[in-house]
Amino acid sequence: MKQVTTYENQKVLVLGLAKSGVNAARLLKKLGAFVTANDAKPFDENPDAKELVSDGIKVVTGSNPVSLLDEDFSLIVKNPGIPYSNPLIQAAQSRNIPIITEVELAAQVNDAELIGVTGTNGKTTVTTMITEMLNQDRPVGKAKFAGNIGVPASQVVQTLTKDDVMVTELSSFMLTGIKTLHPHIAVITNMYTAHIDWHGSREAYVAAKMRITMNQTADDFLVMNWDLPEQHELAKQSKAQIIKVSRKGATGADAYVADGQLMWRDEAILPVDQINVPGIQNVENALAALAAAKVAGQSNAAIATTLSHFNGVRHRLQYVLTYNDRKFYNDSKATDIEATQMALRGFKQPVVLMAGGLDRGFTFDRLVDDLKAHVKAVVLFGQTKDLLADAAKKAGITEIHFAEDAVAAVPEAYKLSQPGDVVLLSPANASWDQFPSFEVRGDKFIKAVEQLSGEKEQQA
Repeated sequence: MKQVTTYENQKVLVLGLAKSGVNAARLLKKLGAFVTANDAKPFDENPDAKELVSDGIKVVTGSNPVSLLDEDFSLIVKNPGIPYSNPLIQAAQSRNIPIITEVELAAQVNDAELIGVTGTNGKTTVTTMITEMLNQDRPVGKAKFAGNIGVPASQVVQTLTKDDVMVTELSSFMLTGIKTLHPHIAVITNMYTAHIDWHGSREAYVAAKMRITMNQTADDFLVMNWDLPEQHELAKQSKAQIIKVSRKGATGADAYVADGQLMWRDEAILPVDQINVPGIQNVENALAALAAAKVAGQSNAAIATTLSHFNGVRHRLQYVLTYNDRKFYNDSKATDIEATQMALRGFKQPVVLMAGGLDRGFTFDRLVDDLKAHVKAVVLFGQTKDLLADAAKKAGITEIHFAEDAVAAVPEAYKLSQPGDVVLLSPANASWDQFPSFEVRGDKFIKAVEQLSGEKEQQA
């Protein structure tokens, strides 16, 4: 970690705790700042706040009072999920107080090479794949993942040296609050429509994603999905060298599929059917990851070994177990329609689908063709259950059932299945109507599968 003096004796407000806020506050204290942490959750219900108090950091809980700004803070480090419509944030902007997110703070003290990964779907899988690829046969240093993958960058950065690499998953929320973050290699997995309720428009969402390349130069690299025509135009915004990936064999691609092989330019890396995780989305993820790894200097053999042994990522089309010849999969991370479409397309077996969640004001007509092609029965829950039922009816599905939530859906889905079927949780919706996160939803789903089967999940 670089030793910087920027924050010595500066008053800094950390707004919103959880993992990123706690670690940002600790890092700022280490850098000599006078830190105040603020979180809306009451102190008695706030273990993060209690931790920081024990560390000697000032904490204000229970609300986000605008009066806090009277303390003349020179900077606010904002939790990525807090919208800019928050009254305290709006007041800070009117006072011209700089506002950043925790990944920007980490970038300012980072001494290692930085690889950044963003996109609508596949971020976590690609981040993990790259990290494992770069650690395969690595002679010096270590690649470590951080960011939206669940490990705060401000925690990881303190362990890094110039011999290491930080592979950082970057959400649109995080990227909105960066200023100097500069990945040598950036990856945009794809760009669909998501988080419009937070950003206000698709244009704002896309602009946030493109901030990953705003500080790149001609010495840097930007990996883009060349199967998406929009990416061709967006690439013009970057000064970096564009590395093109294409599952469909787009002209001029650097990483692509040909004759059943993953290719890097003219070199065959691995047969597609030897990727150890199912689905066409994981072919695309593998291409994006291998492109980043090749640019970083990794060997074909190391990349092939990684992909042929890769067990997937928890909650991302995660194989749980087989019970009575039914395979159970946890795809709780599928918080949008496109992710569920990709999951369904990865299976040749009949699927009993469990789906539903937070209503964001759209229908599921885009899902109809994939339901028709892959799904024999559905068990639906949450705010969108009726909208999903409409889509299932349009797909000609007659077995449409309802459950209280993703947990109660498990035994119902099992009853609708037969030997050889796939029983899949792929909600196509965010979890927040019933669960605090997709991780909690997925963990509870796994527990329900274990309870049904009397077996434990298959660990990678």
